[in-house]
Amino acid sequence: MNIKGVVFDLDGTLADSVEDIAESMNQVLKEQNLAVHSTETYKIFAGNGISKLVKNALPEHLRTDEIFAKHFDRMLEIYSSNCINKTKLYPGISDLLDQLQQKNIKIGIFSNKANDLTQKVVKVLLAKWDVAFAVGAGGDVARKPDPQGALMAAKEMGISPSELMFVGDTDVDMKTANNAGMFAVGVLWGFREAEELKTNGAKVIISEALDLLKHL
Repeated sequence: MNIKGVVFDLDGTLADSVEDIAESMNQVLKEQNLAVHSTETYKIFAGNGISKLVKNALPEHLRTDEIFAKHFDRMLEIYSSNCINKTKLYPGISDLLDQLQQKNIKIGIFSNKANDLTQKVVKVLLAKWDVAFAVGAGGDVARKPDPQGALMAAKEMGISPSELMFVGDTDVDMKTANNAGMFAVGVLWGFREAEELKTNGAKVIISEALDLLKHL
């Protein structure tokens, strides 16, 4: 392969954000005297955007449009203020990004997190690196596994999709990679297990960040 760039998922891949997500949604539930969920459960709920996460977190009988909308708005309000409280880069990510920059491998990001929150996290956690493209869901950008955002990244980075890796931690990311014609790499430190990644088209699965360099 002749890889010239890497497009990363954000939550569960670059950023360990599950504590902020869990605490924010649990605050919403506590305000309504509803049962809360464990951090591990939120790893299952996460990966498809806040809308899907809120639906998963609510009891089934409260998932009507009106009730969902109220809880979704409240989750956005709380999480917007808390999205970088405890969120941090996973071990080895700083070194990986350093190595990619040194090798002139361009870096892009496509997340199912709302775009304004994606930009906020990128600005805080990834300020020291030259991120060529970053976009989250919303507005004119379709949610993964639609490849639109990944193809936007390829165009902005000036690299053919076949010369890009797409790196993520969920089935949605693997589907996105393959839908975009990119090399799909699954990571095991995020929200999902190896079997889910393999089943959904991962070409390579890595357990440590720097292992990515072996596949460039």
